[in-house]
Amino acid sequence: MALRILHLADNPDDQELVRRALAKEDMACELVHVETHVDFLVALKRNGWDLILADYMLPSFDGLSALALARELCPDVPFIFVAGAIGEDAAIAFLKAGATDYVQKDHLSRLAHVVRRAVREAEERKERKLADEDRTRLEEQLRQAHKMEAIGRLAGGIAHDFNNLLTAISGYSECVLDSLDVDSPARTNVMQIMKASERAAALTRQLLAFSRRQVLESKVMDLNAVVTNFEAMLTPLIGEDIHLMTALQPGLGLIKADPGQIEQVILNLTVNARDAMPKGGRLTIETANVELDEAYACKHILVPPGPYVMLALSDTGNGMDADTQAHIFEPFFTTKEPGKGTGLGLATVYGIVKQSGGNIWLYSEPGKGTTIKIYLPRVEGVAEGREPARPRFLELRGSETVLLVEDETMVRGLARQILEAHGYAVWEARDSAEALSLGHAHSGAIHLLVTDVVMPGMSGREVAARLGMVHPETKVLYMSGYTADAVVHHGVLNAGLAFLQKPFSANAFLCKVREVLDSPSSRTVYGRMTASSG
Repeated sequence: MALRILHLADNPDDQELVRRALAKEDMACELVHVETHVDFLVALKRNGWDLILADYMLPSFDGLSALALARELCPDVPFIFVAGAIGEDAAIAFLKAGATDYVQKDHLSRLAHVVRRAVREAEERKERKLADEDRTRLEEQLRQAHKMEAIGRLAGGIAHDFNNLLTAISGYSECVLDSLDVDSPARTNVMQIMKASERAAALTRQLLAFSRRQVLESKVMDLNAVVTNFEAMLTPLIGEDIHLMTALQPGLGLIKADPGQIEQVILNLTVNARDAMPKGGRLTIETANVELDEAYACKHILVPPGPYVMLALSDTGNGMDADTQAHIFEPFFTTKEPGKGTGLGLATVYGIVKQSGGNIWLYSEPGKGTTIKIYLPRVEGVAEGREPARPRFLELRGSETVLLVEDETMVRGLARQILEAHGYAVWEARDSAEALSLGHAHSGAIHLLVTDVVMPGMSGREVAARLGMVHPETKVLYMSGYTADAVVHHGVLNAGLAFLQKPFSANAFLCKVREVLDSPSSRTVYGRMTASSG
């Protein structure tokens, strides 16, 4: 490719000598000659130059002034003086002022060599600068990922502790409510307690989503179908002043994710877009098959290259500045007025996308709207339909023997009270050692093990495995406010496991107990670990 060279010289003979010197060395170049300060300034503003050559002495314009102007407007372009006799002091002054090199007019045979070296070194500097920028950007991405991971661990731990407390608050409130007469004035107060605990439980669910500690029920699914089915609900949500448009790519690839969580992502992003367009606007939802190549992966740390399905939501709203974008996915960060939002909407989206193996990218400018793109790995297979909701059990009572293992005293007491009130014989244990001791001591059948997942010492999964060696008839129900790798793999429930998320109501607990107890005998291997399962 020909070099674009700007040559500042007022003498046509000098211009021709420079042209011949470069042509003699077979240099492919496009020489543009200018003679005045004004023409030089106009040319510099056009940019796109590979090199600048300049005479030192010009009428009413000297070389150092030209150099200063070039350094201001084209700081990365090499600048070479081509002048008459240059003394040592003048040459040093040129270089200190920022010149790349100099060539005397009576030694133009050096010009091509000096030009090639200057262009090569400029290209090397450019490559180093780009590499430094890439390294800085990747380091910032890594710092951000580590920060989000640390916040996630904190949020998950908080959610775990709160879910135990909320299980006790909501459960005992429900027990009190059931014991009160229909016309008791205390019922209103108890119901308010239950409503408050439900709101708190919703917050902890969002924290679990952000910290990627939800239990997902992933299915192979068609994202276009989710958007199409959900569109009717979004239209009234955004109001009449916002025009909803969809651009769904035909033949879209399949993804594996939790349909309910993907709907939550679309809902949260839609609400955010609506709030960013108080005077109306346009919301566009797009889907597309994309291939993220090695070049993309090199610029986005922790993003493996490969085929993805993209979900993008773009609005024409207020947009946001760079500082806001740097914090937008952090929990409890919000730009809304007090009382207008929890700051967990986008944090929830971030956690769901990451836990689903995907990545999220945001672009926004103040006054120019926002685009959020989500990339979820494309999978092979056949889209699965949603299972119909299971009917609630009408008969919640039972007479089976239940071994209850829970290290949180309040939760253990609540679970025992609920089970015994509905006819079950309950053996309770505070930890894994006590549970195994009771299991070995009990000669009769233990029909069900209800165990917390996360406990000091041995996990609930390990307790189930060891108890199964003594009581192979025992079925298992896990419960937890914080998922662990003992029952999930990247947040997806392992096949054949029964799980109840804390906090739970008495009715939900009893329904799940009966569901597990009434499951076919072929599924008595709930929670059983084999030598091959690790």
